[in-house]
Amino acid sequence: MEVVILAAGQGKRMRSVLPKVLQPLAGKPLLAHVLASARALDPRRICVVYGHGGEAVRARFDAPDIVWVEQSAQLGTGHAVQQALPHLSGERTMVLYGDVPLIGASTLARLAAAAGRGRLALLTVELDDPSGYGRILRDANGRVTRIAEEKDASRDERLVREINTGILVAPTDMLRDWLARIGNGNAQGEYYLTDIVGLAVEAGIEVLTAAPGDADETLGVNSKEQLAVIERAYQARAARRLLDDGVTLADPARFDVRGELFCGRDVEIDVNCVFEGRVELGDGVIVGANCVLRDVRIGAGSRVAPFSHLDGAAMGEACVVGPYARIRPGTVLGDGVHVGNFVEIKNSSFAEQSKANHLAYVGDADVGARVNIGAGVITCNYDGANKYRTEIGDDAFIGSDTQLVAPVRIGRGATLGAGTTLTRDAPPGQLTISRARQQSYAGWTRPEKKK
Repeated sequence: MEVVILAAGQGKRMRSVLPKVLQPLAGKPLLAHVLASARALDPRRICVVYGHGGEAVRARFDAPDIVWVEQSAQLGTGHAVQQALPHLSGERTMVLYGDVPLIGASTLARLAAAAGRGRLALLTVELDDPSGYGRILRDANGRVTRIAEEKDASRDERLVREINTGILVAPTDMLRDWLARIGNGNAQGEYYLTDIVGLAVEAGIEVLTAAPGDADETLGVNSKEQLAVIERAYQARAARRLLDDGVTLADPARFDVRGELFCGRDVEIDVNCVFEGRVELGDGVIVGANCVLRDVRIGAGSRVAPFSHLDGAAMGEACVVGPYARIRPGTVLGDGVHVGNFVEIKNSSFAEQSKANHLAYVGDADVGARVNIGAGVITCNYDGANKYRTEIGDDAFIGSDTQLVAPVRIGRGATLGAGTTLTRDAPPGQLTISRARQQSYAGWTRPEKKK
């Protein structure tokens, strides 16, 4: 089987310079979701028919398994599939749409099975409100006879609730013949792909139908309002899967997965959390409200307090991060590490049981075990051109308001007094202090404001 994905629409109702199929759903372009479902079927070839903003679409998705076909004039779905025909040589062709992102691979597999060999199979669904969709018309024996587009349908035909989703599987040779015979004598003056149904019936070809697992799978996107509706449908699905796996969600309606989220047992997630990229939460992990986690791995029993932002990091077991903490890419926290409020860590490692509980910046540093980093401590790791590393040995104590001017090493068990500016290595096991001499001036008075 080969797959044709129609992705040439401009999406005027989006009111955006971004091509419609590049509009984001759950952190990925609409077309990315359709391609993922198509690839799950292991097709022989995928043809993407592009048009408006095509170069941007190609640049975003170009891959060896995709054949790109341009539809320079927007003359309807039938015309779009015609553009792909020269590149099709398989026995069957499946037609998908780049703006129908929720379609599932299991639904497409059922549709392909229904088509079998030498038959036309349509994906249809019954809607309470079928407005705007083509209606599936059947004879007295329930056999499909044709599809009536709403603008061309009679009053009685518009009462039909079974609608055409546009997704179908057809024998390629027959599809080639049918598309050569369809016309554009309709209200839109376009070549409708759906007209092949009547031609199939005339030829005595069996037309079968299959239904999606969920009606939401067939929703298309033509406006930002519809995009928002589909976003919530996507997130509702993700929430149901997590709930079924035993994850506790404080409110499934206030929750966003924009990538992959893998959870162990007894994971708890509070409201308004966003998960991007690949996120792994071990057993018993608790994520507080209003957190953003991107490409993060968190060990069992760890807790992320509210309003924390973790990106490209790994945490061991029984860690505590936040509230209001920022963990940036390249950070690795060992077991039992505590990172408190308004602490930022970047490209650094913390060994087990180390702490930075208040108002600190640690960048490009290797922190040993059981280290205490006081409030106001910063690593001065950038000289305006280059980055340098700081090394802190096990059991060191870094006093508050200390500046560590990298490259610098702090020995095992060393103590740095509060207010120290460290520019040379601190020896192990000793107290190091760098302060200006304290002085008091008798008789000194504050200046007064001039009249």
